[in-house]
Amino acid sequence: MAEPLDPRRHPYRPDLAAEALRGRVAAPRYAAGELRQVAHAATPLHGRADALSSWTSEALFGELVTVYEEAEGWAWVQLQRDGYVGYLRAAALSAEVRPATHRVRALGTFLYPLPDIKAPPCMQLSMNTEVAVRDLQGAFARLDDGRFLPAHHLAVRECHAADFVAVAQAFLGVPYLWGGKTRLGVDCSGLLQLALHAAGMHCPRDSDMQLAALGTALPLRTDLDGLARGDMVFWSGHVGVMVDAATLLHANAHHMAVALEPLRTAADRARHLGMAIAAVKRLPAAG
Repeated sequence: MAEPLDPRRHPYRPDLAAEALRGRVAAPRYAAGELRQVAHAATPLHGRADALSSWTSEALFGELVTVYEEAEGWAWVQLQRDGYVGYLRAAALSAEVRPATHRVRALGTFLYPLPDIKAPPCMQLSMNTEVAVRDLQGAFARLDDGRFLPAHHLAVRECHAADFVAVAQAFLGVPYLWGGKTRLGVDCSGLLQLALHAAGMHCPRDSDMQLAALGTALPLRTDLDGLARGDMVFWSGHVGVMVDAATLLHANAHHMAVALEPLRTAADRARHLGMAIAAVKRLPAAG
């Protein structure tokens, strides 16, 4: 018997499913979905159409989503980039879709109404935000919508960071935020995802998905030796990345921030809470 589809990555509910899932899941009605684009700096994704429900992720400005239903100010969507399904505020979406040409490579930047650093900013944008650039005007890039971004903070969409660990380290000290994916707040799996996306690599959203999909498992030694920069360390519901053979970088609720600490310290603390390391995985070497 086939395993049920993961509702986090397959748009189906008891009352509605994506047309693409017809024949795979039973539902009283199906929807083909309509393409929309996120128009807010970032908008939280929820597991329920309830503002007080936990965030499951965030969608960034310029991100494409497929909307399967709108009701009472909420849109039930699937994010195009990582396939995550959930609810976000319909007001955060635009029916006008502008194909992206560039992405924000800086930790964060500001969107201006004029090519002038003294102009009051319209919006702050975080790393991996994708934008449509019309042309360059000196130190600024003019977007298709007429607003401006510092050109130095942008990279061509197909140009990626060389070292995903360095990207993750740039978030050191950023507050821990469940479901967060920006410089204002980030969680453990969000940090790994945004770092790998910046480096041009695929990465699902949640740590259990990342454990299943990323890299090759390494032998788990009791002395925790034999690790290297870029190795990913997984616990049940948590993930961090090694910056060297002994030091772990992770967004965590103990520090309530992205922090560096010896792996052995983090592992001992987790073990006292009844959580052993589940796996250590290594990505294939670049090139």
